[in-house]
Amino acid sequence: MAKLTLRKLSDMSGVSTSELSRIERGHRSPSPTILRKIAKPLDLSEIKLFIFANYLSPQPLNTVESFSNRRLDSYVATVLSQKPLEVQRLALSILAILKSMTKGTAQ
Repeated sequence: MAKLTLRKLSDMSGVSTSELSRIERGHRSPSPTILRKIAKPLDLSEIKLFIFANYLSPQPLNTVESFSNRRLDSYVATVLSQKPLEVQRLALSILAILKSMTKGTAQ
């Protein structure tokens, strides 16, 4: 596999190299919007990145699978990215729980 540089990731995701660099060095936490943008170029699911970035706690596999098959609404992601990290984590956890609860009723 070819080495993925910040420049390549920036080109593939649309996130600036300076922003990626700040995240890489730990000077900034990535917003949910940025996580969504870099998920595909990194060949990772959004849910794995959300867990890795501590937006979500690791959950039982069936809940993770049901959440990862659905994307956050772009409006929700935008609003959450403007909130403090604690609020983002709480909101995403609540959304994951609600989505897992509705999985069986949406037939």
